[in-house]
Amino acid sequence: MIDTLRDHLLARIHATGPLTVADYMSDCLLHPTLGYYSTRDPFGKAGDFTTAPEISQMFGEMLGLCLAQTWIEQGRPARFALTELGPGRGTLTADVLRVGRAVAGFVEAAEVHLVEASPTLREVQAASLSGHAPVWHDTVDTLPELPQFLLANEFLDALPIRQHVRDGTEWRERLVTADGDSLTFALSPPVPVPELAHHDVPDGTLVERCPGLPGLVASVADRVSGGGAAIFIDYGHWRSRGDTLQALRAHAPEDPLAHPGQADLTAHVDFEAVARAARPARVSLMTTQGVLLERLGITARAQALARGLTGAALDAHVTAHRRLTHPTKMGDLFKAMALVPPEAALPPGFDP
Repeated sequence: MIDTLRDHLLARIHATGPLTVADYMSDCLLHPTLGYYSTRDPFGKAGDFTTAPEISQMFGEMLGLCLAQTWIEQGRPARFALTELGPGRGTLTADVLRVGRAVAGFVEAAEVHLVEASPTLREVQAASLSGHAPVWHDTVDTLPELPQFLLANEFLDALPIRQHVRDGTEWRERLVTADGDSLTFALSPPVPVPELAHHDVPDGTLVERCPGLPGLVASVADRVSGGGAAIFIDYGHWRSRGDTLQALRAHAPEDPLAHPGQADLTAHVDFEAVARAARPARVSLMTTQGVLLERLGITARAQALARGLTGAALDAHVTAHRRLTHPTKMGDLFKAMALVPPEAALPPGFDP
């Protein structure tokens, strides 16, 4: 009898052989009855991690005004899709809509579209966005043919990755296999991996690639090329840098194989791969979250909000601002990249 995801994974390995890291991540996160996102609300103190929109309203406000200004610069289209990929509790989109009311016509023109696989989180999002008639999608491929003003905060990091170790002119793939009742990593025999031809690295170097990322980004870029903008914010680098697969449970890191289905699994985003897949859209330079938020005016907003606060509330507000922007916190760890139509101006904060 299969009672846990570990049991399911062990049975699968015994039946068909070792799993790629991508297959392991997919089952851990999205198995329909035992997967992490299928069974819980993972956000906040009671969950396993906290994202930027949950830290402070200022994050969503800055991005909302960024999108609203871009909407103005693109001629105020009468209808557009305000889209979020992986919207969590719906907090970010709710903050965008709230601050967007300050821009005449913006909210009235917006149709809210959410790409979300978790039934549990869809219920939470429905409550957060009641009154805005959100429409849910399983993938970006069913988004409407409208100008897309799209946000993806900590979405790409959850896309399943494959891991490869350099072995001479070839690569060995890192796999998940069984060791008795436990899970462990192993390496495949040498195999060619043409997708990593541009990675000239020493023997023994581990390189990650995300098979689902190019198609997803290309689909977003295709829609944005007809009008709108897409903003990706995630932790990562310009190019894959070794083993970044990580698990977070109760706000603490742990072995990614320790508690399948009970911990969040992510990997750092390769922003070079995002830029490669985004053409023909115009692609901004990669910048850090801290620099982007400062360019958008978060410090002035923080000072304005602080005037009405005292004591513990003021301390929490100052801490939130620092956490979002300081280089030693989320400021440098998280990177941002924007896509717009080929001839359009880049969104505020992304100007070269």
